[in-house]
Amino acid sequence: MNGDTDAMAKGPAEPGRLELVAPAERFETEFWAMWDEYVEAGERYEPRSLLPPTKDFPAYLHRLARTAQGTGRLPSRVPMSVLWLVRDESAIVGTCYLRWQLTPALKHEGGHVGYKIRPSQRRRGYGTRILALALEELREKGIRRVLVTCNSDNSPSARIIEKNGGQLENRVISRISGKDVSRYWIDL
Repeated sequence: MNGDTDAMAKGPAEPGRLELVAPAERFETEFWAMWDEYVEAGERYEPRSLLPPTKDFPAYLHRLARTAQGTGRLPSRVPMSVLWLVRDESAIVGTCYLRWQLTPALKHEGGHVGYKIRPSQRRRGYGTRILALALEELREKGIRRVLVTCNSDNSPSARIIEKNGGQLENRVISRISGKDVSRYWIDL
């Protein structure tokens, strides 16, 4: 599912420069620290479909590069870029994944963009910021109408999407989880 809970602020985001960056070897230690936070919180790192079966970071980076290029993927999958929200060129705050086209399944739920903020960095406004930066990336690639979805009971995610211009189109039942999913469109 897309989105993340970052409402009910602990306070504003820590000062520092925020940017979306491509995964790179220099972030390996920080990546595994983020990974461990998800495990400790009882959550999965997203996008879990791209993780290597072992903690082989170079293999992970290679897999991400191939996925972004659209090579080595199943016919039912679309090219997808994974980017990290990084503060001050070193601290990974969250992950976003951008899909440059939609399959019928992604039109139902999933959409163009997903994001997740690491547990220690939530409720600081980073969810709103990562989605805003992701929308800039999509705009630069020529996408003018963006679909973002979240579980309908995830009101913090809905607020993040709405803060970024999301207009609720409808609610559908997830074909994966069976949960109610809200579908939002954002015009760029």
